[in-house]
Amino acid sequence: MNADPRVLAVIDDLLSAAPPGERGALWHLAEPGRELDANLVRLPPGAEVGEHQEDVLDVLLVVLEGAGLLRAGGQVLDLAPGTVLWLPRTSRRALTAGPDGLAYLTVHRRRPGLAIKPPSGANEGGEGPCMLDRVCPECGRLSPDPAPVFCSRCGERFPER
Repeated sequence: MNADPRVLAVIDDLLSAAPPGERGALWHLAEPGRELDANLVRLPPGAEVGEHQEDVLDVLLVVLEGAGLLRAGGQVLDLAPGTVLWLPRTSRRALTAGPDGLAYLTVHRRRPGLAIKPPSGANEGGEGPCMLDRVCPECGRLSPDPAPVFCSRCGERFPER
């Protein structure tokens, strides 16, 4: 892993290079070995991100362009360029872009790898999944290699055993 700091993107360049109607993630952090995830998202005028809840991760949201509203916990918060929001895990929220659309950056701890959990309330034992160490923590692909080092789909390094 390269531990040297470097410029990964210039937000203004990414926003101006994307077609005006392009919606969704315009960029995401994809460096191997990272401990963070980040996404540059654009919503066109009036578009919404429906109500949802993130159960595992806190999210930092930074508004870059446009305006909008965030509905959470019975309140409505105005979003404008420069607004920085903390969205605590387990909070329910929904976003609506204003008349000029909305562009924002989200940053959070990298999502944990896939895990197999017992059914709710179950206290059963049993064998663990024998191939779980062959599932890529980034993209979820099952490696045919019995001792994978790198994922052949996304290039992510498998954790050392």
